Amino acid sequence: MDMTPVVKGGGGPELNKRRRVYKPNTKHVPILATLLLLVIMYSAGAANYRNFDDPSVIVNLFRDNAVLLVVAVGMTFVILTGGIDLSVGAVISLTTTLTATLLQGGWPPLVVLPAVLLLGALIGAGQGAVIHFFKVEPFIATLAGLFLARGLALFINQHSIPIRDKVWTAISDYRIELPIGEDGVVTKPIAIVAVLAVLIAAAVLAWTRFGRNVYAIGGNADSALLMGLPVGRTKIAVYTISGFCAALGGVLFSINSTSGWALQGNGLELDAIAACVIGGVLLTGGSGFVWGTLLGVLVSGLIRTIINFDGGLNSAWARIIIGVLLFAFIVMQRIVTRKAK
Repeated sequence: MDMTPVVKGGGGPELNKRRRVYKPNTKHVPILATLLLLVIMYSAGAANYRNFDDPSVIVNLFRDNAVLLVVAVGMTFVILTGGIDLSVGAVISLTTTLTATLLQGGWPPLVVLPAVLLLGALIGAGQGAVIHFFKVEPFIATLAGLFLARGLALFINQHSIPIRDKVWTAISDYRIELPIGEDGVVTKPIAIVAVLAVLIAAAVLAWTRFGRNVYAIGGNADSALLMGLPVGRTKIAVYTISGFCAALGGVLFSINSTSGWALQGNGLELDAIAACVIGGVLLTGGSGFVWGTLLGVLVSGLIRTIINFDGGLNSAWARIIIGVLLFAFIVMQRIVTRKAK
């Protein structure tokens, strides 16, 4: 005799299976909320400000936020494992200062570029090793990395250093014309680099074993270890990626401004974390998408763009609004995760 319990109202085991299968996927709720917010903000801007709907506004969002986007991509990997990286802003300052100093000293750009990128990756790997092998909290380990990188930058030079290298200035002055709109839109190479970083990160997280390991460790590191996953190696790798992305952000910063300064990137780590959270990346790890991080960066940039178009609003409103959004998305994450449990 079939003793399978029947759901109230009838239907039997097959209907029960269907009801389990078609439960809404709550992990997509935050990113959909961010996308909806972005659409509402853009629609409001287009309705209230002249030329706001010009394609150049969207393209300029990527150009103006290229450094933040690259850094936030690296931060996404770290947060997905349940960690945090407070050193990225200081790594940017170290990268720009070292880059400008070496170029001013006559070093060839083809040597300077890989050297500073390698330095950023090594700083990230060192922090990841300390976190894994010595069981130090990510907050403390990366805070130490912040002081180390910022201190090295200030030790090298405390003043702004102009970059007059011909290759660097040529890249800074170069423009790419995109076939968007009737007349096309011109942008800088740094925007293209930022978009490529997003595409590569999305592919890694979605289609590689390393990406699956990142999500598994963020979901439950102990379970991942019992399953035989390389927890330690993956944790060190994500901090290495974050350090590399921070150094790449520093290179883009130096290209855009053709200068290096020890205080560049100050506070950018907080902007990157905020962009990830607004984009739906769960702070406790295991859930989120790099596409959400992209949307979070665009929301942050669109707030500043609206303020600039208005002309009468204080720039401090950008920070206030981002703070309010951050609170709202953290609360939404808590609600969604509780319902999922």
